[in-house]
Amino acid sequence: MICFRFFFSEQLNRFAGFGIGLASLFTENVLAHPCIVLRRQCQVNYHARNYHLTPFTIVNIMYSINKTQGPRALWKGMGSTFIVQGITLGTEGIMSEFTPLPRELSHKWNLRQIGGHLLLKGLTHVIAMPFYSASLIETVQSEIIRDNPGILDCVKEGIGRVVGMGVPHSKRLLPLMVLTLPTAVHGVLHYVISSIVQKIVLFVLKKDNSHNLPTESSTSVQSMLDAYFPELIASFAASLCADVMLYPLETVLHRLHIQGTRTIIDNTDLGYEVLPINTQYEGMRDCINTIKREEGMLGFYKGFGAVIVQYTLHVAVLQLTKVIYATLLQNVS
Repeated sequence: MICFRFFFSEQLNRFAGFGIGLASLFTENVLAHPCIVLRRQCQVNYHARNYHLTPFTIVNIMYSINKTQGPRALWKGMGSTFIVQGITLGTEGIMSEFTPLPRELSHKWNLRQIGGHLLLKGLTHVIAMPFYSASLIETVQSEIIRDNPGILDCVKEGIGRVVGMGVPHSKRLLPLMVLTLPTAVHGVLHYVISSIVQKIVLFVLKKDNSHNLPTESSTSVQSMLDAYFPELIASFAASLCADVMLYPLETVLHRLHIQGTRTIIDNTDLGYEVLPINTQYEGMRDCINTIKREEGMLGFYKGFGAVIVQYTLHVAVLQLTKVIYATLLQNVS
């Protein structure tokens, strides 16, 4: 009987861990996608007078776009974002197998290992860059003039961008070499910031948990929460800090990627009508100076309200999942 209860408790804990992780992944990659769409549209919209720095205006524009174009307008490009994630992970795995660049850092790391590890991350982002660019276009292109894209269109467009074929672009399209440095810098910095924050938060949470000894009646519940939630909270905090700190750089990066692609976006001031992207940046420095001069420092934070909505949703789902599983385990106990 005791063995059966132990086995049942172990299975329930595994199920709880799987469910909690799945809820976090669903929120991060599916439920938050409309926020990513609006965030990117606001970032590349140099016409915009409303910067959408708060969640209130973002929710209002989401409602307007959903009302005029339907729900698909807020979920466009989701398939291509998964494809880009797959290409990134696959490229990193293949490069780490066939080169001496380490995919993971050992406990006894040195500066050479760190340099090789960061070089691997940077090269991975550079290789995935044309596909990321194609995925970005899919997420910001207005549904009003958008054809129904295939699931692998971002792969085809990415390859076409590399070989100079595919959809015709204007002369203002920046060469991939110009995009290489900002893309690699953004990718590596995002990884470094998120890794540091994640380790710090995880250390603090585990240190606090070691001082809080659970009572006998709540041991199984507390052990489950201590096992799974510190990792999720640390990952959440890491992603949030990296996104907030690198938001201005991401705005510049997206504008450079979208320039010259003949992309038509939604009017984020009104929620209806469309606008062309006709920027003429010569490179990263020119883009930064132009935004600062014509839109002010807050121009780098256009659409920031979408980040607040995105991570508020994530917190709500994590908290709800925590309450559900804690209640479930208490009832079973």
